[in-house]
Amino acid sequence: GRTDMRKMLTKEDIAHNAACVKKQMEKNQRNYYLNEQIKAIRKELGADDEAADGNDEITILRDKIKACGMPAKTEEKALEELNKLKQMSPSNAEATVVRGYIETLISLPWKEKTEVNKDLKKAEEILNADHWGLEKVKERILEYLAVQRRVDKIKSPILCLVGAPGVGKTSLGKSIAKAIGRKYVRIALGGMRDEAEIRGHRKTYIGALPGRILNGICRAGTSNPVMVLDEIDKLSSDFKGDPSSALLEVLDPEQNVTFHDNYLDVDYDLSHVLFITTANDISTIQPALLDRMELINVTGYLAEEKMEIARKFLLPKELEEHGIDKKMLKVDKAALAEIIDQYTHESGVRGLEKQIAKIARVTAKKIALDEFCPPVIKPSHLKEYLGLPTAFHDKQEGNEGAGVVTGLAWTQLGGEILFVESSVSNGKGQLTMTGNLGNVMKESATIAYQYIKAHPELVSLTSEEFDKKDIHVHVPEGATPKDGPSAGITLVCSMISALRNQPVKKGVAMTGEMTLRGRVLPVGGVKEKILAAKRSGVKTIVLSEENRKDIEDINAKYVDGLTFEYVKTIDDVIKAVFTK
Repeated sequence: GRTDMRKMLTKEDIAHNAACVKKQMEKNQRNYYLNEQIKAIRKELGADDEAADGNDEITILRDKIKACGMPAKTEEKALEELNKLKQMSPSNAEATVVRGYIETLISLPWKEKTEVNKDLKKAEEILNADHWGLEKVKERILEYLAVQRRVDKIKSPILCLVGAPGVGKTSLGKSIAKAIGRKYVRIALGGMRDEAEIRGHRKTYIGALPGRILNGICRAGTSNPVMVLDEIDKLSSDFKGDPSSALLEVLDPEQNVTFHDNYLDVDYDLSHVLFITTANDISTIQPALLDRMELINVTGYLAEEKMEIARKFLLPKELEEHGIDKKMLKVDKAALAEIIDQYTHESGVRGLEKQIAKIARVTAKKIALDEFCPPVIKPSHLKEYLGLPTAFHDKQEGNEGAGVVTGLAWTQLGGEILFVESSVSNGKGQLTMTGNLGNVMKESATIAYQYIKAHPELVSLTSEEFDKKDIHVHVPEGATPKDGPSAGITLVCSMISALRNQPVKKGVAMTGEMTLRGRVLPVGGVKEKILAAKRSGVKTIVLSEENRKDIEDINAKYVDGLTFEYVKTIDDVIKAVFTK
């Protein structure tokens, strides 16, 4: 190929190319020689003359370094790098790296701080205007502001908002920043698997950059922003390192005063940053990382809360986004209640927002086609706008009978009722279980069976008679996986009901873990379970005495119409659910 190319080129072309290359080399050498001469002249003239040259790049950078308020050690490091840059040729590749490093140091807000809003009433108004409910989170932020009013220097808390998708964890971070008058930065951690994403790469690597934390600080332009680290439970790790371990230093108020980024190679103070992390499931978070955060559970919304959110927030927002005037589209309260109950199945309100957006889209289409639009959307219009209902919830009515007991369950989508069915047949004293049950739930059923076997008088049988009875326990729906200990008292009541051939009282549901000695232990997810109970027509809820505090923590208007039976032992449960 080379021979052919040479044949194609004439002698004149080759001579011309050689002359061009020689000319360029001479030019580069001349420029280098002149630059070295300038340096030598400046050195002889002294530093004062050099400083007098205001247009000199080195001088401009030096002035910026001294003006940006770095700590003494950091400033010393920056000036060392500047001296290196001064000695290098501008065409040198390393000069670009050093210049980038110095500019990064200068761009960090070493002394810039946003003035924090210390007006508690104004902050409370902003938080309430942006989000309905979420009292615990709002209370914690107001406590922080109240302390900051009294003490100028206070370490910012590291809050972790835990809750189901769509309950407003991420948007709450933006609202908090607005309420306390700080800049807002959000960093998505989902799927991050490289430690350098947090701590940065060493500047000796090609294309090295600071980590996401310091990039966020640069974007905010202030050293005390509100930084939301979203989906902290979705971090993963591989051969490049473990980002959750790198976050240990960031999220520890005792250590983050001297956060060390690999790229900067100097300490940066993160103690003024208000970190808010969000997670759906804390079981996947590293225990050491979890220990550094203050957990705040953002529970799911009750139907009444969803109704208020839809009326005050979601409907006005969707009307504005779809360009529809408020007078042209109104949704009846009964229609909203039906959307919440029959068209969504969730703890949060994201699905509800999608359904309201769909109504707005259909309305926009009808207006464009000059079709008739009802002035108020009522339940009878929902089929036309949203199609057939997509969410079906079990109802207690129609499920009465010996051996059938209503339990309460909690899932990531919110609360649900579940039925535990037991049947008795003559046999060899065996217990069988179906319904896609997990190991913990199977153990709960075994404990319930062994408790009855140890106390056969509960079902008016002798030990010999009990040994000739086979019990089968089924928990529908069969394809849905179920696990956890909170169905313990439900399982024992279902077996007793089947063995006695006596149904439990109407309108009763229960939740609680049981021990082999017959004690009833508390369970979690009480608020979500109450939502499910009210929706399903339950009137009385049986739960552990230790769960009383959870009920007292819920707004009284949301538990209106429900009766609570607090129990300590299985004997208390039996008295509460069976008629004499």
